[in-house]
Amino acid sequence: MMMNNIDEIKAILFDLDGVLYTGQQSIAGAQKALQEISSMGIQRRFITNTSTLSRKSLHKKLTDLGFDISPEEIISAPQATLIYLKQFANPVCHLLLAEDVKRDFTEFQQSDTHADFVIIGDIGDAWSYQLMNKVFKLLMDGAELIAIHKNRFWQTEQGLQMDIGGFVTALEYASGKQATLIGKPALNFFQMALNDIGLPSNNVAIIGDDIDSDIGGGQSADLQCILVKTGKYREDYVRTSKIKPDFVIASVADLPSLLKNKSTTQSKATNQSPDSI
Repeated sequence: MMMNNIDEIKAILFDLDGVLYTGQQSIAGAQKALQEISSMGIQRRFITNTSTLSRKSLHKKLTDLGFDISPEEIISAPQATLIYLKQFANPVCHLLLAEDVKRDFTEFQQSDTHADFVIIGDIGDAWSYQLMNKVFKLLMDGAELIAIHKNRFWQTEQGLQMDIGGFVTALEYASGKQATLIGKPALNFFQMALNDIGLPSNNVAIIGDDIDSDIGGGQSADLQCILVKTGKYREDYVRTSKIKPDFVIASVADLPSLLKNKSTTQSKATNQSPDSI
């Protein structure tokens, strides 16, 4: 991918978990950074694979953490899943979703015994062999598999935790069916954000903590990609990855300085490895 010019950036797509907050703790300086970026006239959207909270609950969490973000600026993978399902006529769904997120899917008929689609999100400790086998049977009976995301792991206040990607992969392997991926790094998810902003990809950057879904997905959409060293960032993992971000900064608190320095910072970043910036 050809690296875009940071001077052209008119909008930023922000990942949430690991970039603005971890668990119930905001990243130091994140609120101030968002205010500064808004004052620069740069548009914002907040894109997330978080599948444990409805958009309403997610907005409340951000507000409680002191972020001035409107609900309309939030583009979540569950929201994108809703849009995807609406293209089908009366689909019957089997939902493996958190109870809060299920409330957003009440318009669709649901069944435990026969389904057109099985939708998988984060259900915490509810995973079991019995549940996996139940889903496997639905898939073998004709249901299609939808993964809200396929993340490998995520950062919690207690450290790294396995995410749902392993469960999705196991079901794909057993059933022989490929999941339709909705959230990052799916290209359609990024395109939804670009359509919402109304800007071409060369005017948009993404900032995230996940080298795979944030940076890799952003590159597939021809965005400029900024990796932060907070959240799930691990130096060894990034160093061995084939995905190379355009910029690496310590945290989102440093984003306004990156944007203000622009060409000077770009020249510096181009000549350094990710773990040295």
